[in-house]
Amino acid sequence: MADVKPRVKIPSSAKAGEAFTVKTLISHSMESGLRKDGDGNPIPRQIINRFTCEFNGTSVVDMALEPAISANPYIEFDAQIDAAGEFTFTWYDDDGSVYTTSNGIELA
Repeated sequence: MADVKPRVKIPSSAKAGEAFTVKTLISHSMESGLRKDGDGNPIPRQIINRFTCEFNGTSVVDMALEPAISANPYIEFDAQIDAAGEFTFTWYDDDGSVYTTSNGIELA
């Protein structure tokens, strides 16, 4: 898959116990395997089937994504922290590819 780019937006700091919004977007075509290329050959299936988010090694979100999800899946959720640390975001593709990015956050 060409140029898969995960993007995440979180605040640089948050107050302990205060909820904040986490926004994620991954540039991905989400090919169903049903379309054909210009020569009539099937385009291989490539679908993000799982998304996880961890904070300092503890699971925050673990979700299964179904084939009907759109290209460039956008996921938004609320989180709260009690200490500074790092969020790790991971997207899993049907073809075995794994896309990961991390963002740190401080206590305000």
